[in-house]
Amino acid sequence: MSQPVDDLSQFDISKEEKDKLVAEVIRYVLFKTHHNSGCPIKREELTQLLTKNYRQRNLPTLVINEAIQKLSTIFGYEMRELQRSRPSSTNQGRFSQQSVAEAKSYVILSKLPSDVYKKYVEDDRTAPLTGFTFVVLSIVHISGGKTTEEDLWRHLRRMGLDEKNESHPVLGNIKQALETLVQQRYLQKDKVSGPEGHTLFYELAERALDAPVSDSIKAYIAQIVNKEVGTADADADD
Repeated sequence: MSQPVDDLSQFDISKEEKDKLVAEVIRYVLFKTHHNSGCPIKREELTQLLTKNYRQRNLPTLVINEAIQKLSTIFGYEMRELQRSRPSSTNQGRFSQQSVAEAKSYVILSKLPSDVYKKYVEDDRTAPLTGFTFVVLSIVHISGGKTTEEDLWRHLRRMGLDEKNESHPVLGNIKQALETLVQQRYLQKDKVSGPEGHTLFYELAERALDAPVSDSIKAYIAQIVNKEVGTADADADD
């Protein structure tokens, strides 16, 4: 049980100082998640927070790992690490090891069972945006993980969601709702040059590619497909 204290000897800080830093990271993560609509928090932000007054190189790793553990055991949250994905048109080879490290970020996920979360935690006011998120991600997913801006809006317009609509009764500004998915790293935009000029693509980003969300999207699509097959079979029987 003395191991954590022994670990601190290399950082020249007391257990009280370390605990204070852990609490500071937890407060920062919870506050930022709430006020930024769940946008991922860059590891670089947390590192800067911890190295304001301390210069020990490995201290951020120690503190962040303990914050992750406490968020899980005390608050019931998983502080999930994501590796920032880059557009498929980008040459991956040119990015250095440092840039890869800087591309790490974190999101907060509840560890409550989904039925308990829906009953006691989920805010009904966020349900429309959640539905919009799944619709958009499903469109991009069935398009092979990447689709043009033109095709995406064509599909959305068929559902009554027009990019020019700034006062949708539930979602408000539709274009801004889509941009929120980019900020939350469910999607990423990629402008590609071609013979006919620039084409803007929307592509699944790391948050949509992460297993919990990716599995939910596939289940959502399967549910819709099964429902449509069932309806078609019923119509055929009639």
